Amino acid sequence: MSNPPPSPPSLQELRKEIDAIDEQVHRLLMARGDIIDRLIQVKKTQEVGSAFRPAREASMMRELVQRHRGILPLDTIEGIWRVIISTFTYVQAPFAVHADVSVGESAMRDSARFHFGFVVPYVSHFSAHAAVEAVAKSRGDLALVSAIASRTPWWNALEADGAPKIIARLPFLERADHPAALPVFLISRVADDAMVTEVQTWSVRVSGWNADVARALAPLAEIVAVPDTAFDGAALLVSVTGQDLESKGFEKIKLALIKAGASVRSSALVGSHATRYTVPSNGSAKT
Repeated sequence: MSNPPPSPPSLQELRKEIDAIDEQVHRLLMARGDIIDRLIQVKKTQEVGSAFRPAREASMMRELVQRHRGILPLDTIEGIWRVIISTFTYVQAPFAVHADVSVGESAMRDSARFHFGFVVPYVSHFSAHAAVEAVAKSRGDLALVSAIASRTPWWNALEADGAPKIIARLPFLERADHPAALPVFLISRVADDAMVTEVQTWSVRVSGWNADVARALAPLAEIVAVPDTAFDGAALLVSVTGQDLESKGFEKIKLALIKAGASVRSSALVGSHATRYTVPSNGSAKT
């Protein structure tokens, strides 16, 4: 005669398990805080925003997606980890987020709060140029500007040595129903060894810009373009992806511009960021 199956746990037992897990999570976060406190003493990161680590953040987000499973939505996991990362960065070296709200205040605020939480101060500006200028004058703040459209070539201010640079593109995990879907660039000053260079961003000024030239570049790079009256052409922000960026990645863009009939007047590297992950409907991320 077979034994009867064990009775399922009661609601009270399951709630006790949840309470125990909640306590563990809280204790682990406090332990993380203790380590960050020790890190501050060792690295003295209370200066010049040096707590930003774009390469490390990109690696952490990749690992998060790759190991995630179960019923908890990826939105929730991404949001929790973004707030954890940003808050612990803030306690190492306090900073503010300067956002260009000319592209839409609600969308930009959603992006800032999703990726940085409510502890990090939020400052709105009515142009990308003003947000970038505020970061340039700061000790280590961040600017958020649209990565897909602009009214002015704000990226020209990133060309000089010592100027802030593009350090990331958010959201890092892209999907159709993302709660903070507005594509934005993050701009700040970061140590060279902390940068991630999978995608380079270039400021390019050209004459002879037209629809045919734009179509010629479309397969090679992502481009934001605005009129440049100084050259009777356009000021471009070009994002170049590839394995050989340092040696000839941007040279392909120059050659394509010239072949299509445009003239390159100037070019400057103005930042870099990680390759984005696109998350399809089945939830498995891919680059």
